[in-house]
Amino acid sequence: MRLICLADTHNFHHDIAIPTGDILIHAGDCTDGGTRNETEDFLRWFSGQPHKYKILVPGNHDFYFEKAAYLKKIPDNIHLLIDKGLTIEGLEFWGSPMTPGSGNWAFNRERGMPIRNHWNLIPKKTDFLITHTPPYGILDEISSGVKLGCEELKQILNTIKPKYHLFGHIHYAAGSIKRSSTRFFNLSILDERQRLMHSPRIIDL
Repeated sequence: MRLICLADTHNFHHDIAIPTGDILIHAGDCTDGGTRNETEDFLRWFSGQPHKYKILVPGNHDFYFEKAAYLKKIPDNIHLLIDKGLTIEGLEFWGSPMTPGSGNWAFNRERGMPIRNHWNLIPKKTDFLITHTPPYGILDEISSGVKLGCEELKQILNTIKPKYHLFGHIHYAAGSIKRSSTRFFNLSILDERQRLMHSPRIIDL
């Protein structure tokens, strides 16, 4: 099985070459301003991709996915994961768009228990964890060296221990690393200056 994974495309999706595969995963910030037009353009594009399974976890720019009425309009062939799981051919996926912060961004939650309550929902048997935020200290540094990942998410990973953790959010830290039994991927496609710099990640199982 081949997974094609990306994040932080910010309306550049039409300019990205998408490899063929079985599962297409977007880990958030598919839009930039989170408007209805941006969202619907992305969903048409995403829905039209040939991959058998398509998984979308929104990001902090994707405001339109916070509107309950709009969630009924998601194309049937897209699995939208907002604190929700999905089983595909024996693999367990879990997705959450929450990011730590107190600003006016989509899916923001205060650090501490407000965001921890979301991570507590993650089942222990999770093969692929898809979040928009990285955990603290793992592919979460901005250019100044400051780490912006989520401390509470890092703590819960000590219990969950997924095989793969996919995320984005911090453009500067795109890449992959393995820690213990988990392989981490920061899937950001754009760099900090919003330039298209990276390609989708291919994971072959």
